[in-house]
Amino acid sequence: MKPNASATWVGDLRRGKGVVTTGSGTLSQNQYFATSGAKGRGTNPYELIAAAHAACFSIALAKELAGAGFTPRRINTSATLSMERLSAEWTITGIHLDVLADAPRAKQSAFIEAAVSAKTHCTISRLLKTNISMSAKLEHAENPGTEKVRRKSHRLKVSKTKKQSIGTSLPKAEGTTYTL
Repeated sequence: MKPNASATWVGDLRRGKGVVTTGSGTLSQNQYFATSGAKGRGTNPYELIAAAHAACFSIALAKELAGAGFTPRRINTSATLSMERLSAEWTITGIHLDVLADAPRAKQSAFIEAAVSAKTHCTISRLLKTNISMSAKLEHAENPGTEKVRRKSHRLKVSKTKKQSIGTSLPKAEGTTYTL
């Protein structure tokens, strides 16, 4: 597998702009700027990194849940990239994943294990040399298709820099936040 993309930049950093095209054609001469504060419609490289990470993580979580015997109905992941000026250069200092998954019959402990494993095995997570944090919420619609839908929620927060084993003896309380 060898996905590809190309970009052309014209002008200086402040007034310049570019176009980006992906091999699949999904992006075709789409405008991009050096920063998100640029005037005009378009994206920037950092937004594209966040989009790639969110997409890759969602795929990795679907794979992990399937391996645990659960078929997710929906996985919604948003990635927020943090940048700071370090030693006169802008540096990506972290990325935070917010995950909301609906996986019927999934147990909280299995979901936590799948989310942590997905974060560890996600190709983009492994590519990025930065702190990756995660907040993951498992949502079950107990009575889908009815007017009154009761929901169970479990939240998980994980940081790449903190390592701790995950057991199945976690509390079953709804809305519980886990920091590992």
